[in-house]
Amino acid sequence: MTLQMYDRGFRKLIAWREAHALTVFMYRITANFPKNEMYGLTSQLRRASSSTKAQIAEGSRMSTAPHRKSYYERSYASNAEVDSFAELAKDLGYIDIPTYKILLDHINRLGFLIHKLIESCT
Repeated sequence: MTLQMYDRGFRKLIAWREAHALTVFMYRITANFPKNEMYGLTSQLRRASSSTKAQIAEGSRMSTAPHRKSYYERSYASNAEVDSFAELAKDLGYIDIPTYKILLDHINRLGFLIHKLIESCT
């Protein structure tokens, strides 16, 4: 059995793939955050990035365009949450500038892709 047979549904969406890559990157970055942030900023960034990809996956399974759009809009909002918390992490010195720039690139690219998903529902 090959994994290719599972490369359907939400996994074929470029936005979901980008959101997944962002989530993996976020987990790697936050692994180096101070331990006292485990239930604070670390958790917030991980949950917001995970929510972004989960909303895309859920939305892709909705049977009507308005339902899909609603999930994609929530994903877009979660991506903004990631952006806001990432800036806080940078300002607190938990993320260095080169890493922050890579992170912003992911966030902005994902925002564009989600926006295109939302537009496709109208």
